[in-house]
Formats: sequence, C-alpha cells, structure tokens
Amino acid sequence: MTDSSPRESNDDNSNQGDRALPAPGVDGATRIGVDVGGTFTDVALSVGGRLLTAKVPTTDEQHVGVLEGIEKACDEAGIDPTEIEEFAHAMTVSVNALLERGGAKTALVTTAGFRDVLEIGRQDRPSLYDLEAEKPEPLVPRELRFEVDERTTVDGVEQTVSDAEVRVLAETLRKRDVEAVAICLLHAYADSSNERAVAEILREHLEVPVSASHEVLAEFREFERTSTTAVDAYVRPAIDRYVGRLVEEADEAGLPAPWIMQANGGIADPEAVRERAVTTTLSGPAAGVVGAAATVDETDVEGLVTFDMGGTSSDVSLVRDGRAERTTDAEIDGLPIRTPMVDVNTVGAGGGSIAWVDDGGALRVGPHSAGADPGPACYGRGGTEPTVTDANVVLGYIGPETALGGEMTLDVEAAHEAVERLADEAGLEGALEAAHGVYRVANATMTRTIRSVTVERGHDPREFALVAFGGAGPMHAAALAESLEIDRVVVPRPSGVLSAFGLLAADESYDAARTVGLTLSDANPAELEETYDDLVANVLSDASDPDRATVERAVDCRYAGQSFELTVPVDEGFDPAAVEERFHEAHDRAHGYATDEAVEVVTLRATATVPGTDPGVDHDGDGGALVGTREVHFSETGAWGTTVYDRDRLEAGTTLSGPAILEQAESTTVVPPRWNGEIGVDGTLVMSRAGGERR
Repeated sequence: MTDSSPRESNDDNSNQGDRALPAPGVDGATRIGVDVGGTFTDVALSVGGRLLTAKVPTTDEQHVGVLEGIEKACDEAGIDPTEIEEFAHAMTVSVNALLERGGAKTALVTTAGFRDVLEIGRQDRPSLYDLEAEKPEPLVPRELRFEVDERTTVDGVEQTVSDAEVRVLAETLRKRDVEAVAICLLHAYADSSNERAVAEILREHLEVPVSASHEVLAEFREFERTSTTAVDAYVRPAIDRYVGRLVEEADEAGLPAPWIMQANGGIADPEAVRERAVTTTLSGPAAGVVGAAATVDETDVEGLVTFDMGGTSSDVSLVRDGRAERTTDAEIDGLPIRTPMVDVNTVGAGGGSIAWVDDGGALRVGPHSAGADPGPACYGRGGTEPTVTDANVVLGYIGPETALGGEMTLDVEAAHEAVERLADEAGLEGALEAAHGVYRVANATMTRTIRSVTVERGHDPREFALVAFGGAGPMHAAALAESLEIDRVVVPRPSGVLSAFGLLAADESYDAARTVGLTLSDANPAELEETYDDLVANVLSDASDPDRATVERAVDCRYAGQSFELTVPVDEGFDPAAVEERFHEAHDRAHGYATDEAVEVVTLRATATVPGTDPGVDHDGDGGALVGTREVHFSETGAWGTTVYDRDRLEAGTTLSGPAILEQAESTTVVPPRWNGEIGVDGTLVMSRAGGERR
C-alpha cells in the first residue's frame, strides 16, 4: 500500500509578509477573537484579565467588518490594535459559497468510467415518499468532469496513468478557464501513485488550485470522497482570497496574522486552511461550541446541549466530558463533507428569520432571513418583513431603549407595524397575538432540533444542561428548556459573542486519516503501527509546536456486513483484543447490543492538539445593575411588570427571581416567571426552574 503524501504548500499563494506568525496559547497575552456571522460580526478581547466585547454589522466584504470590530473593541479597552499579540478568527466564507453556489468554476478529474459519481450519488432520496424530490445540483457540471485512463484497486495500481494524456488534459482545462481542479481517482486512498502523478502535472501546467483526494480525504466511499474533494476545490479560491486579504490587512494594521477556526473545533495557521479550505466549513458554529465547553461546568449533568441562536439560524450541539462531539458524516445543503467537524445541527430559525403565512393559513417562521441589511423592521434600515426579533420587541423582551450591538437603536413602531400586518394576514387579533405565535413557532422548530441530537440519539435531555448563547439564544432558552423538561439553563457572561470568546479558548488541532479495510483478526499490528506513524508525522508536521502537541489515535470499526462505523480510541502499540473490546462496548452503548460477529478495521485516524490558554477573565460587577421595569408578555402567564437589569453590573452571588430581563450590549436574557437565576464568580448566569430538581 502506497502512503498518501502530506499536504503540499502553495508558495505562490503566500501573503504572509515579513511578520512572524505567533503560535496561540501564550499566558497573559492580549488576545482577540472575531467571529463573522450572517448578521453581526462578534469580537471578544482579553486584555489584562478583562474581557471586552463588541458587535458590528457584518459587511459584504467580511474583512472590513472584522477590522471595524477590532477597532471598536480596542477603542473601548483603551489600547492600540498593535498591542494585540494573538488573533483568532471564524468566518462564513466557505459555507456561504456552498449555500449561494458562489464558488469557483471547478473541474473534476476522475478515473475513466466514473465521471458521473457526483451526480449518481447514493440510492437514497432526499425525501423518501416525495416523488418529485430532487437532489442538489452537483458543484461540478458534467461538461467540466473529465476522465483519465488509469486503474487502481485496493491492492495497488494496475494501470499507470499516461503523463502525455494528463498534459493534454491540462491544456483542455486551461482553455475552459477553470478556476480550480478537483482530482479523485478510484481507490486513491489505498494507493495514491496515479493521483499524485496527475496532481503534479496539473500543478505544473495550471495556475489554479488543485485539490487531490488523497490529500483532502484518504478514505473509502467514492461518492463522499469525491464530494469532499470537489467542495475543497470549489471554495478554495474564495478562502485563499479572503484569508490572504485579511492577512495583508492585519499586517498593515500592525495586527498578528489570524489563526483560523476549523470545523473540527481547533484553530490552524492561515496557510494550512488556504491549502485545505474544506476544513473551514461551519467555522463559526464550531467556535461557539468550544466556548460553551470552556465556560460551563458539567458537574451533576450528563452533558451540555449547546444552543446558539443568531441572526439567520440556530445551531445545536452536544458537549460531553468537556469535549464537543464530533462527526465525519456531515452534510451542507445536500453535499456530503466527510472532514472531521463538530457535530452541529442547524435550523433556519434565527432572530432575523421572517415570519409568514403559508397557503393553508398556518403561521410559519424561516428559513428565509432578513439578514443584516435591511434586517428586521425594528432595525430601522428599511426592512418591512416581520421577524422573530420584531416579535420579541412587541412582547417586550427587547425594550424600546435597547441598543443592539451597543449602538443600534430600535424602531419599535416599525416592529409593531410589521407584526400587525402579519396578524391581519393570519387572521389573528392584533400584533400581540401574532408575536406570541411567532415566538411559539420559532421555539417549536428549535425544540425539534434539540430532540434530534438528544432523544433521537438515545439521550434524555432532562439529564443535560442547556447552554444558551448568540444574540437571541438567551431570550428563548428558558422556554425551550420548559418544553424539554430541562431544569438548568446556563448563559455564559459573553453569551452574545460566545463564538468569538470560544476562539480565545480553542486549541490548535489537525487531523489525518487513512482507510485500510481489513478484518481485525487478519490485522498485522506492525503494519498498522507503520500507518499510524505516517499519520502522526503528518499531523505533527502541521503543528506550530510539536513538542507541546498531544496526539490521539483512533480507529473506525464495524461488524462485518454493516455499512456504518463507530470510532474508538487506540493506544500506542495496536492491540487487536483491546480494540475489539472497546468496539463491542461502543456498539452496545450506541445501539443497545453487541454481537460475536467479526469486527472490521476500516479507517485509522490521528489528531494532533496543541493546547490553548484558558481565557478566564475577571467579573467585576459593581452592583449598580438595576435599570428599571417594563411590561413584558409571557405566553402562558400574560403581562408582567418585569425588572430590567444591566447584566454586566450584576455582582457575583446575586440571585434573581423571574420574571426578569438581563440586558447586555450583544444579547438579552429572559428569566420567565417560575424561574430563578444566580450569577457565578465568572459572571455566568445559571437559571433553574422553581421547584425543579436535578434527576
């Protein structure tokens, strides 16, 4: 079996400049994290033990908003941006390119006879009983899918690729003006010789990025490997331009180069993600889960359900034993992506989600969003469609004096007018009833998503704590917890910018994998150790400080005849008996049974992690937190005179009884009737149901 080659650098695309790239994780350093969302760009700045946050509208050219957010946070801290020593960043460039189909003009090169793998896909349909269901269009149209005459099997190369044929292909691709090339030859995960030869010639003759499957995903399953490689090629020019531009702009502003959050929950240096762009999908949501894991104590609970409600969507994930759960079986807009990533379920219900009435007269929310511009009607930027945020204004959860992002004043009248029009269309009695309806429908959508990652996976949500963040999450969290019978809701102090805060907490992380495909009883431990040595060398070569890195080894196993795998850890010195025992235990835990069927070793994995620094900061509430009272409407209990607090000024140890509203520049927390709250030493709010007991 031929080893897959390590990722090759692309020196022509380097925009690093002369500024040295600092490794993350320096104690006491002035550090900043910036997360670009669909509506707002969030900033968290740690300086001198203080945490300062900022929120600015997301701009069309994302790097512009990033720099504006940094400047705003630095102004508040009274420091110059040049004093920042570490800079971490999460973005939406790659996922936007996929959702909007705005990526590069990409060509696919594959083995003769396999041109249509992307289009054929799997036999399952998106909706089993929908006779008109359609699969998403392939990223690469058929006229840009090319074949080369070669043959590789799981046992090695049977027919060597012709260099002359590939050079002719290179000229064809040049004439087609392609902007990126994906190469996925049959069984290149087992022997990459032919694929490496094709990649070498195309890189020599073309001035566009070339993504080869043995570098992107050295795993079996042709459709998923081809899809992941095509995604990498499709978004790579956009990532290269964006990250390169941001590195240049940061250098000109005297900032360090940004480390980029990957979908696996770890940050990486900018050159690494420019070479493997597919790792940046779901960058922002992963950072939020990392932030939740870093700030919330799991004592007395099975784990955490993280709930991030932003402007355009809501993201739900699980944290167990202090770590975000990961998956290699993800999908974005119908496109399989098998790179390791934090297991995030996303639903199109955010603060900016538009409420509407369907043909049957039912009230619906999302998935369409008002975005950042013009945004909800209450933004006063010309938006007229009623949104979840407008409904929250009508209900009183967001007050007329609230300044979103610390500076955006609300147009309360516009919010009422928009929701009133919705009420007329739905046949409801006024804006208040319509607002209650929008709130309940949005909550029902998000509750279903939480059930999908808990109940549908064999977890009892009542045994978990719900961690709420994002600009809108803390407004809806208690209502969701009530419907799920969750007794504890945790709202971290930087809840409105927790993804940005998570960037300060993130470790540096790199993954590598290779499919071997053999029965455990036939496995040669020495040969598997050689493969692990290659994988470990691969991930350590990426690490900024290999001496500080820890390496975790794992293996995907399954029973013979199964079409899915479970991942179990592997110790140094591959021990088949230990692996088999761990797999049986994992299968029993996941599916309720284990058998005496033969166990197959499918894919070997290695992950290198360089630990970051705890972003712990002081909470210095001075006690002058009372803002006043206002009338707030709760669905089941009607209108209440509700105390409003400035959350940042609440002292540690303060206890609250609902109803109460806690306002911050970046988010608002609703403590409903029958709920209590307590402020922890780090400013974290822990809400509990009155009379609720931990099970």
